[in-house]
Amino acid sequence: MSNRNRNRNRVTATANNNNNANPTNPPAPAPVGVPVNAPVNAPIARVATIRGPQSALTSYLASAGISANQIRQNADTRRAAALASQQPADTPDDDDEATPAPRKRKETKAQEAKRKKEEEKAIAKIKASKKFQSRRRKHASDDEATDDDEAARAIFKADMAPLPGQMENCAVCDKRFSVTGYSKPGPDGGLLCPKCTRDFNKEEGATRKKRKTAVGQARRQIQSNLLDGIYPGAKDLMTLCIETVAKHVEDASSLGDLPASMVDKVAASLAKKWLLNSATLNLFLRPGYDNVTVYDGSKLDSDDYIRIFQVVPTVKFLRLRNAVQFKNKVMDHLLGTTVELESLSLHGANLIDDERWNRFMNEKSQQLKALKVYHTDGHFGDEQLELLPKACPQLERLKVVHNQKVTDEGLVHIAELSNLKKLTLGIYNTTSTAPYVEIINSIGPGLETLALATVHYVDDSVLNAIHENCQNLFKLRITDNEVLTDAGFTALFTGWLNPPLTYIDFHKCRHIDAAEPRENPSMIGLASDGFEAMMAHSGSTLRYVDVHSCRHISREAFENVFAEKKVYPELRELNISFCQGVNDFVCGLIFRSCPNLKTLKVFGNFGVRDVRVPKGKILIGVPNALGMQIEGTEAAEDEGRII
Repeated sequence: MSNRNRNRNRVTATANNNNNANPTNPPAPAPVGVPVNAPVNAPIARVATIRGPQSALTSYLASAGISANQIRQNADTRRAAALASQQPADTPDDDDEATPAPRKRKETKAQEAKRKKEEEKAIAKIKASKKFQSRRRKHASDDEATDDDEAARAIFKADMAPLPGQMENCAVCDKRFSVTGYSKPGPDGGLLCPKCTRDFNKEEGATRKKRKTAVGQARRQIQSNLLDGIYPGAKDLMTLCIETVAKHVEDASSLGDLPASMVDKVAASLAKKWLLNSATLNLFLRPGYDNVTVYDGSKLDSDDYIRIFQVVPTVKFLRLRNAVQFKNKVMDHLLGTTVELESLSLHGANLIDDERWNRFMNEKSQQLKALKVYHTDGHFGDEQLELLPKACPQLERLKVVHNQKVTDEGLVHIAELSNLKKLTLGIYNTTSTAPYVEIINSIGPGLETLALATVHYVDDSVLNAIHENCQNLFKLRITDNEVLTDAGFTALFTGWLNPPLTYIDFHKCRHIDAAEPRENPSMIGLASDGFEAMMAHSGSTLRYVDVHSCRHISREAFENVFAEKKVYPELRELNISFCQGVNDFVCGLIFRSCPNLKTLKVFGNFGVRDVRVPKGKILIGVPNALGMQIEGTEAAEDEGRII
């Protein structure tokens, strides 16, 4: 038997016992709702409600006179009062007479004062919270920043808004809808229904997105300019004019009588924005001129390159980059013209086969003084280098970079180019030391530029050959080597009869050991002694120095080189990235010792944290979120970064 039936039987039995014990007592009055003439023994309908079980907490609160329903009603009352107080008491116009005014809760003066006092306490508590500033930016106006009181009140209003799951009327269309966590506040308070929210986002979203995008683009442009070596600030008039021409290049029909230097800058600006195509190429094809430069020919086809020789048959200096479509068809046309090139620079022309290169060497290279070939993949190899001494007797500059076909057998033929003054080699195949030593011993005395890139396994014999034979160098580059020693670099610059250099690049000449990367017992690569000897020999005239990844140059070596009484007046650009000894103090010494320095690169140097950069100089690669801080323009703590 259930508890409910057991209790009902107990109550019935008690009533029967009472009736039997007092038979003379008058009958009890009929319950309300029972007819008077009803039979005495008729069953009486029970009006008591049936309640479920109660928890111990509910029983305790009930015994203390506390009701959860009453708490909820009080909170709803306070929320309604706060919302009612936020609505301005405007006098209705004639047009609004038909619209019923929203009902407000009537409250006494004491209740109103109490409500306002509670609001002020809540606002003060919001202003004192730690997250107030971040929430303030969220609730601030798009046009102008709000003060603390307005921001705190806006946050208070947002907190008093209906909770998700409750029903609310839309502030615009007055439609009833269910509040969610994504419900958006209206322009005049209240919440918006989903339909009005979509309409509001269409109106406000485009403007806000455009503003955020513009800010992001401006910041990225500043960082791009820094990487390009452009100091932040106002641009000169010539730069603004060039940018304007590049922006409206589709409307330009001719560049007029601009000097060649300005035309070259316009071409570089168009290439940076990928705007050079078949239509804009005509701006740079000027009949009668002898120089044609295409910085990015990725959008040009073979007919466009043929048109260069048709419009400018007097061209003598041709420089083409990303010339993927300069292939056999174009070379055949060039071989059939009367064009006599003195300088040819081809970048990315990997569709010209060896047969066309041989024909070009034999038929069109007698007047050639400069030949630069980049990224030719499987073409232009040992066979073409063997033809150079006879086909190009006047060749003074040779550059073969990113080449996959040249080997040691082809390199030895370069030693026969007696008039060569500038030599740059970047061979992907593994090469040995012997051909480089033979080249330097043969033509080293006349070289002004010697660049050997990605020579992984050449040894100190190359440095000794340079020390003994080269006495007219201005530019020296040896990169990506793991065999040269610090003693070899020291011997190169000690007692060298060559005049001080202006350009030095020894990046990635370092010891490589994955097991113990910091240990260098044999002093492989450019280290402290070699760096000090280099700066002692050429520091007075150096304009560019790159020693990045030469991580065994110590902090003491940097401090000795850039000591208090040492000055390097010509140095313009210095790259000391990934050198463990570089810190804030070393950077400060560098800025003091190099008064004309424009760019200092410190990528990967985690000792650089808080350097004040003098005005007019650029520090690139600071490994923190603040970036470059210009000396004399420090911001307050709450104003953020300068650049």
